[in-house]
Amino acid sequence: MASVSPSTFVGKPIKFGTDGWRGVIAADFTFDRVGKVAALAAQVLEETYGSSGDSKGSKTVIVGYDRRFLSPDFARYAAEAIAAAGYTVKLSECFAPTPAFSWAAFDQKALGAVVITASHNPAAYNGLKIKSALGGSVPPDVTEKVEAKLDQAAPKSDTPGSITAFDPWPSYCSALQSMVDIEAIRTAVDDGKLTVFAEVMHGAASTGLKRLLEREVNEINSEADPLFEGGAPEPLPKYIPKLFKAIENKTNDGLTVGLIFDGDCDRIAGMDGKATFLSSQVLIPILMEHLTKRRGMTGEVVKTLSGSNLFLALAKIYDLPVHETPIGYKYIADRMTEADVLIGGEESGGIGYGHHIPERDALLSALYLLEAVVQSGKDFGELNDSLREQASFTAAYDRIDLPLANMEVRAKLLEALQSSTPTEVAGKQVDNCITVDGYKLNLEDDSWLLIRFSGTEPVLRLYSEARSIERVHEILAWAKNWANSVG
Repeated sequence: MASVSPSTFVGKPIKFGTDGWRGVIAADFTFDRVGKVAALAAQVLEETYGSSGDSKGSKTVIVGYDRRFLSPDFARYAAEAIAAAGYTVKLSECFAPTPAFSWAAFDQKALGAVVITASHNPAAYNGLKIKSALGGSVPPDVTEKVEAKLDQAAPKSDTPGSITAFDPWPSYCSALQSMVDIEAIRTAVDDGKLTVFAEVMHGAASTGLKRLLEREVNEINSEADPLFEGGAPEPLPKYIPKLFKAIENKTNDGLTVGLIFDGDCDRIAGMDGKATFLSSQVLIPILMEHLTKRRGMTGEVVKTLSGSNLFLALAKIYDLPVHETPIGYKYIADRMTEADVLIGGEESGGIGYGHHIPERDALLSALYLLEAVVQSGKDFGELNDSLREQASFTAAYDRIDLPLANMEVRAKLLEALQSSTPTEVAGKQVDNCITVDGYKLNLEDDSWLLIRFSGTEPVLRLYSEARSIERVHEILAWAKNWANSVG
């Protein structure tokens, strides 16, 4: 954020990205704008979900928030604007995970939810997510309808609605506890067979595992910090030095698990007992095995373009169909309303389940992962090694984010990709290019490079999977040099 002037964002058009509208606080994310977007969102939610299904005839909208700077105040302002438009507002009395508000929308048969959060973005940002009556991200056509109404005045009703406070945690926790063998996890903790570390990154996951397990856990960065220690609440190695240190210095026997949650607790990463960071590229295969082999579940695996080829290899072993989508959990959520989905996940840490609401849910994933560890007697690293051996899969994965100075640079890069798509990457020929979301270059040595622009930040994202981590870094270095030469 430091490289981009806030003036760049002043007056910036309101545009929903892959999951919500985000902006710089006081520049383009302002109270007036939040109130208008929230009221229009309520109107579109009623148009979309108010005439059929469990929410038929409802006038209720859930409003929730994370732990960011001014989030409670933005949520209150949003609630007042929605109420002024004639709707009944259930306003959270405290911070909670975004999926808790998605669950509340579904559980309370509301029209949907408006959640004030910028998820994993740096501290200067805040944002607004719209959740459906089904309990997941609204499909793109819903946010497009909100954007189309932005030239109108915020709706007002002659008979304003009401605002009442509610606690989102109890119902949400009860729902998640019912989906796992919670007593087995508790017993393993009580007996010292399992030690759990939770890196909550100063975010909305704070107290979550404690509430679910009804046990003390080793929670790191549990206090609120509007600056996120100068970083960002994103589950990446560079932001979690305290967790690395805590697990490296542990003295306990038994299995050790590290769980990392992003700012609004809809993304997850992990760490094994050797303090090895494990992204969702590793966790999703562990979950696939657990749900099929130990829980006897079936269904479709939904992956994004950036998902590991290990998903495909395991799906073949477990005889599971696979569906691929653009990056952004809303595309996975949309698929969950159309097909029998076992699990859907993305590289950035969002994982959800067809038997739950169509929403990524980091705390539910955490419970399933803990259950997998307890029932298998193996930590994440051991489970990962076992799966790779089963699939004869040896590839490695990594990604880098390249900040862009301005939108002009973005335009130049996009033009270069469109006019002269690379035919060779890091010494290997490009076999084919997929342009569903960005540019995915599949190379002759079975490695791949994905070049795409962030939907929420002025950032170029570069992803790669190859036969070794050294080759991955070679490909990413090539991509970074290419981008710098063009920009």
